[in-house]
Amino acid sequence: MADLAILAGSGQLPVSLASAYPDAFIVSFEGMQTEVSSDTCVRFEHLGSLFKRLHHEGVVKIVMAGAMSRPSLNPTDFDDGMAKIAPQLLAAMSGGDDGLLREIIKIFEDQGFQVVGAHSLLPELTAPEGVLCGPEISDEQKADIRRADSILGTLSPVDVGQAVVVEAGICLGVETIQGTDALLEFVSNTSDNLRRGSGILVKRPKVGQDLRVDMPTIGPATVQNAITAGLAGIVISPGSVLLVDRDAIVDMASKAGFFVVARRHT
Repeated sequence: MADLAILAGSGQLPVSLASAYPDAFIVSFEGMQTEVSSDTCVRFEHLGSLFKRLHHEGVVKIVMAGAMSRPSLNPTDFDDGMAKIAPQLLAAMSGGDDGLLREIIKIFEDQGFQVVGAHSLLPELTAPEGVLCGPEISDEQKADIRRADSILGTLSPVDVGQAVVVEAGICLGVETIQGTDALLEFVSNTSDNLRRGSGILVKRPKVGQDLRVDMPTIGPATVQNAITAGLAGIVISPGSVLLVDRDAIVDMASKAGFFVVARRHT
């Protein structure tokens, strides 16, 4: 019997959770990549069957971990449980990610499960306020951070993204549904005549974002892509951004003279 179920998507986070909680019941989804071995693989059209299986396994708590794309649903394949929740789920899918994830939380809670965040299971994955590594932030960079925070604060109510790159006061790009890596690739391909030095990636939760299912995350790939894009560093929010493989992040950033700082919204 398993008290915890991990709904596993792609990336390192499900791997870390599975390693820390070896008795957890692991669920993967058909058509979605994951790096962990699952106890069951289900179709999104069969969520009703999943709920029954989780109750049968003794699951009380659910953690959603890793990236997943929005599925294409075939209504003709819905099981009875999915058919009951489909109207509210499909309505939420027509909106932004934040609203959809809130609806998913509600659906699982209505089925009697407690939805928990990965950060509550692995608190060491977040960082307290302070410098993780790298040189001290300059006054000019602090101004860029303030500019980035202003942009993120403006975008937050419309549920657009969690990250922005600012360089010498100029916004080089904002994160959209394609994710942070796509943002950094876009910045990397920006013409030199539009650049003004070495910019900063600021990544934070959206205002009011439910961190149980959509906490911003950075990992070694984020750092490498930011370095490749010619940035000087990354700023994250203390206690509310996941750092996957912190040792590798710090080692990579330190060798490149790149800073990673947990700093509150300005």
